[in-house]
Amino acid sequence: MIEVLAPGPYATVQDLGRRGYAHLGVPGSGAADAGSLRLANRLVGNPEGAAGIELTYGGARLVFRSGAWVAVTGAPCPLTSRGAASGMRVPFWVPAGGEVLFGAPPRGLRTYLAVRGGIAVEPVLGSRSTDSLSGLGPEPLRAGTVLPVGAVGAAAPISVDLAPARSPGPAVLRVLPGPRDDWFVPDALAELCARPYEVSQDSNRVGVRLRGRELARAREGELPSEGMVTGAVQVPPSGQPIVFLADHPPTGGYPVIGVVAAADLSIAAQLCPGDEVRFTARPAR
Repeated sequence: MIEVLAPGPYATVQDLGRRGYAHLGVPGSGAADAGSLRLANRLVGNPEGAAGIELTYGGARLVFRSGAWVAVTGAPCPLTSRGAASGMRVPFWVPAGGEVLFGAPPRGLRTYLAVRGGIAVEPVLGSRSTDSLSGLGPEPLRAGTVLPVGAVGAAAPISVDLAPARSPGPAVLRVLPGPRDDWFVPDALAELCARPYEVSQDSNRVGVRLRGRELARAREGELPSEGMVTGAVQVPPSGQPIVFLADHPPTGGYPVIGVVAAADLSIAAQLCPGDEVRFTARPAR
């Protein structure tokens, strides 16, 4: 068992999401930065899709009622275990009664903790993810929440000492045009990519809301609701784009000028309010 003494600003249980229910109006949800959760699970020998803890801007304090192997990935933050500094992207042992404390990350937004055996809360529609939009899954973590840990029988041996970190660079999102780029003036996509946007404080797990140049439409009115995918760059009447993240609705009626490449979704998930982000167009195949 893991007991939450303090959850930080916002913490949830996440796996790789609820797949196959979008036609019923159920969002996919799952880890916003799926690559970081996958890495944390690999470091402790779990299947990549095992449930872990997603922290938003650190600040958590956890106590382990029994010993466990854990790994922490995603936004780097000061990390203390047994009163000593611990490292990111390395598997380490937390003894029974041990506490793990997370500071605030100097860059990035979301940090992931995987525990060998996985977080074993009850699944809902095949997933243990907390969905902030629909309310499906376990409630967001709060002080006093106790999380069960699964059996380690199916876990692979721990065979990696350290996962190397990639040096962070400017936040750039590659975007494929369409499917509704024809709803905008001819140079709108070029305008989207011409200069950086600033991340708004209204961003969350549903989407990254941006501030910058307005994207002008060539048509008036709205579309009938249609299917939306993670990474869709939806443009409401304000002209300010929104990049959909894991908890986005399955449908939407605002036109989508482009879709962020799947490989860049982890970059979008780590954007903080006040960060600058650029888009670059990829040609449609």
